Amino acid sequence: MRPGAARVNTADAQRSRKGLARATVNAGRRPNVTQVVKLSVVVPFFNVQTYAPDALRSLHANARDGFEFILVDDCSSDGTPALLERAAEELPGAVHVRHERNGGLATARNTGIDAARGEYLTFMDGDDWLAPGHLARVLAAIEGLGCDFVRTDHVQCTGRNRSVQRVPHGPQGEVLDPRAAILPADRSTSVDYPFAWAGMYHRRLVDRGLLHFTDGLRTAEDRPWIWRLHREADTFAAVGLPGLFYRRGVATSLTQIGDVRQLDFIRAFDQVLKETARDRDADLLMPKAVRTYCAIIAHHVGSIERFEPAVARKLRSMSAAALHRMPQGVLDDVLHSMDTERAVRLRRLRRRPAGPEVAA
Repeated sequence: MRPGAARVNTADAQRSRKGLARATVNAGRRPNVTQVVKLSVVVPFFNVQTYAPDALRSLHANARDGFEFILVDDCSSDGTPALLERAAEELPGAVHVRHERNGGLATARNTGIDAARGEYLTFMDGDDWLAPGHLARVLAAIEGLGCDFVRTDHVQCTGRNRSVQRVPHGPQGEVLDPRAAILPADRSTSVDYPFAWAGMYHRRLVDRGLLHFTDGLRTAEDRPWIWRLHREADTFAAVGLPGLFYRRGVATSLTQIGDVRQLDFIRAFDQVLKETARDRDADLLMPKAVRTYCAIIAHHVGSIERFEPAVARKLRSMSAAALHRMPQGVLDDVLHSMDTERAVRLRRLRRRPAGPEVAA
């Protein structure tokens, strides 16, 4: 930390969040308290020293007056902390936050949200990167539309291959009711495009308690989050603008690791079902929630060989219990409407006795 850089303990702000003891902030070149912060960009990092330089260079190429970058180090054990310390000195608007113990992506994002001062917020992951000027373009779009949040396309990167992934929502640049974008149940919709970094969000969503993630979820953390946004926010729009580059196939990514953390998708989708069951349109929305949950179970069980043996056994047991917890009439209809391969796989699981396990 350079001389004169502010360091404060933010434990009070985090104490109520499970899985996180303390965090410290290196304010670096953060805008002073009298400067209006238009946009806060929350970027968690965990053991991504190979990719963090690309991410940080892209933030430099997006820096503007009134932009701040909340760099959250989730207790990395490689060279990532040194890279972020240097970025706190060199990146305009940087705020370096370090967790004293690892809390996972959801908790790291929440730390960033709590530290953010912007009128608008967005996210990036520490192994991805942005096209130059991307943030300014998305900010201009959401300000012009005046909606609660916008969703953007993105570029998926697997090795040297690039492909644009579109928001699964037809009208572009139109302000709409987010609730209307949840259905139909049998097609890919906006809640099936859960990526937090594929969009931008007005601060009023923070004030309404809609932007934080479920602390401690280590995977599928964006599923309850996107469902809540679409059920409870007032307005949204899809705007295209594919300027975020999402790196697939990273060896350290949880999507590539077959350990017990993967099973947090059960807890995430249990939350989706519980909250949807309380919704005023529960009868309409529950088939979509159950169908999506079933599709994710079928996906994981269909690639069960990538899991450690003990985790594979737990996956089968927990998936069977999850199927038993679902509303059985809705589940019958969903299984009847699915393709044969997935339906057979899920029916086989459903015949297993329901075990007591409900969490990873």
